[in-house]
Parts: sequence; structure tokens; C-alpha cells
Amino acid sequence: MTRIPIAFEPLPWVSPFNKLVGRLYVKSGNAGPCVGLMISGKHVNRSAIVHGGMICTLADMAMGHAIRVAHKREVSLVTVNLAVDFIGIARTGDWVEAHANVHRIGKRLAFADCHVWRAAERIARASGTYQIAGTND
Repeated sequence: MTRIPIAFEPLPWVSPFNKLVGRLYVKSGNAGPCVGLMISGKHVNRSAIVHGGMICTLADMAMGHAIRVAHKREVSLVTVNLAVDFIGIARTGDWVEAHANVHRIGKRLAFADCHVWRAAERIARASGTYQIAGTND
């Protein structure tokens, strides 16, 4: 794939780390927010497949974004725990999507999981715990 799917728009917030990673895209829908990434040469390892750290980053960003959307206000989050299982691969030029689900948002912690897909193939699953460090209102 060489194009970003039509329903995706650039993720509205960008940090210095995001600039290193490259442009992330977001799609909102009935199934919850989804974060996507076009795999480029800087995202792959020596075996020419997407680096596991890039999949971890995508999953972490997707779950954090989903928590912010579910919280209905801008919050600062700190990742407390991130667990990722790798079950497939992606290569340069592949479009990958992380579909996140929020399970619980408490006063101090939030819990989410997600699956990362390349086309119809699930390539990773992740779960995360996030500390709600404060609001940005």
C-alpha cells in the first residue's frame, strides 16, 4: 500500500518523539479510535521487518489516544505498564493500524488493550496501564 486510507487524518498532537517516529494518523468511529502508520525504512530492523519497538510505540500511542477520547478531556498520561505480544510482521510500504479498547478509567489509573493489524492479519496484541498525571484544561 502506498497511500493513507481516506478515513484517516493526521494525529492532532505531536511531541518531539512523534517527530522522530513520523506522522501518525487517527480514525474515529463506532468501534473507537484507531491509530495508523505507514511503515517506512526508518521503522524496520536489520531483517527488513517492522521493529518491535515501533509496534510498541504504535500500540502505546493508540491506547493513550483512546483513553483521552474516552475521558472526554485532555489529560496527561504516563505509561505504567505495557505488555506486547508479537504474532506477525509488517514491511516497508505496509499500512498498520492499532485498534484500542478502554476497559476502565479511574481517578488515577486507566486500563486499555489493543490489536495491531496489517490488512486483515493481526500482527500484535497489547495491554497497558496508564497513570492519569493531570488534566491539561
